[in-house]
Amino acid sequence: MEVRIRTGRTMPTVRPGPLVLLLAASIVVASCGDGINEGVNEGRAPRGTIDGVVLHTPDSVAAAAGTTASGGAHLPSPAPDAAFGWSTISAGIQEGHLDVPMDYTDPSAGTFTLYVVRHLAQDPARRIGTLLVNPGGPGAGGSDFGLNAGDIYARDLLDRFDIVGWDPRGTGLTEPAVDCVTNDDRYFSIDSSPDTPAEQQLLVSRAQEFAAACEKNNGDRLGHVGTADSARDMDSIRRALGEHRISYFGFSYGSELGSMWATMFPDTVRAAVLDGAIDPTVGTLARDLEQAAGFEQELDRLLASCSADRSCPFSNGGHAERAFDRLDALVEAHPVSSRKAGRPPVNQGVLDTAIADSLYDHSSWAELEQSLADLQAGDGSGILALYDDYYGYADGEWDNSAEAFFTIGCLDDPGSVGPDDIASHAAAFAAVAPRLGRSWIAELTFCSVWPVKGPPPQPMTAKGAGPVLVIGTTGDPATPLAATRAMAHALDDGHLLVVTADQHTGYGVNACVDDAVGRYLTDPTVPLPAESSCR
Repeated sequence: MEVRIRTGRTMPTVRPGPLVLLLAASIVVASCGDGINEGVNEGRAPRGTIDGVVLHTPDSVAAAAGTTASGGAHLPSPAPDAAFGWSTISAGIQEGHLDVPMDYTDPSAGTFTLYVVRHLAQDPARRIGTLLVNPGGPGAGGSDFGLNAGDIYARDLLDRFDIVGWDPRGTGLTEPAVDCVTNDDRYFSIDSSPDTPAEQQLLVSRAQEFAAACEKNNGDRLGHVGTADSARDMDSIRRALGEHRISYFGFSYGSELGSMWATMFPDTVRAAVLDGAIDPTVGTLARDLEQAAGFEQELDRLLASCSADRSCPFSNGGHAERAFDRLDALVEAHPVSSRKAGRPPVNQGVLDTAIADSLYDHSSWAELEQSLADLQAGDGSGILALYDDYYGYADGEWDNSAEAFFTIGCLDDPGSVGPDDIASHAAAFAAVAPRLGRSWIAELTFCSVWPVKGPPPQPMTAKGAGPVLVIGTTGDPATPLAATRAMAHALDDGHLLVVTADQHTGYGVNACVDDAVGRYLTDPTVPLPAESSCR
């Protein structure tokens, strides 16, 4: 199940298409092998390696003349530089490009050109530095979070930081983007609960077909879009900006990226916020079981709430749960028309995706309730619209978020085994998520036949990076609070902020969490409690 970002703030949907790409001069700013931290780590003692990157002793980065890296320090606004070739999108917002090595161990292998958007600090006299931001995914572009920073971040962050979002390698407007297939429906609208050998074989064969298309259409870059390489890109961005230490705010999968970066480059971390964090201490199977249970719990709550409220369009006389189970069985046996020419009918695969799309945030429940009622009446168009929102289908075109999701996620999961073994875990998923667990089996099957494997997973500790603020919400289905707490405990200096809310990620829920984030990012030297809460 794809973990997609849902912030507490209203953010307009901005798709990459309308932005004008201005070609600009850019330079490769990272070298290979042990020289990846050249300049930053010169003369520092190595303390081990992770994924081939030499880690150095922490707390040894000297600030540039006239500046400091501590909280409350003011850094001059950076001038437009040749590395990004910044150009103006609108007042206070710039776009640029940065070339980074496709393979950090082999600079001759080519480059990715990162698309980067910078929202300049609105109070330049009090500017602290740059805040790198990532919306999650994996597979989601992050430039929108720079472009729309004013709708996402609180005033204290907008005033004092240049907010920089970029489309990670393989995503969005970064080139080359991952490109596998032209019609996602063929692969993602199939039956998500194969209960016959023929249905199971169809799932496996579609997974193999999708993987083969990804390998054919992406070549060598397919093996260089993983989280570790994106973390290296973050350090390349930092160095191109000329900052010795830099701050970071990551949501959802962005917590995994952030913890990887802080572990690989602890010397360069000024502050880091991880909102809606995954559990870095367990493997993919255990993590997916935990997530399946989280979504199941939220679906149970939605149905119970609908049963208790006779005005709910899917209440069914106070028996929404029973009505849902009957409807679920109906679409398994006889898929319902989506009333869209050339589009799939609503089967369990489409239904599960629509449900997942709606469970990230309590505010989306009403749309799902109405769509379920329409489906019960024979109209699957509302469910298809939620499915389309999940997979990025609009105006007759697919974005590449699903393709990038599998390309990054499967590369990060080198421990995947064959599809037969994955199928053997169906009972475990059904036990923790009787209604929705089947969806994770389908996703795991895609990774089980993936043609390229990444490096073995490494412990995420952020040792030497200083205090890291980790945020978890009590009703988060995608990254349940237990997972977020595990991240805080796994980090060398992690601090947990628990937010009472029924949504994925906590920033923007209320002034309490916004203020806590603002205080920490403004001055990360102020001591944090091991665990605190916002209600």
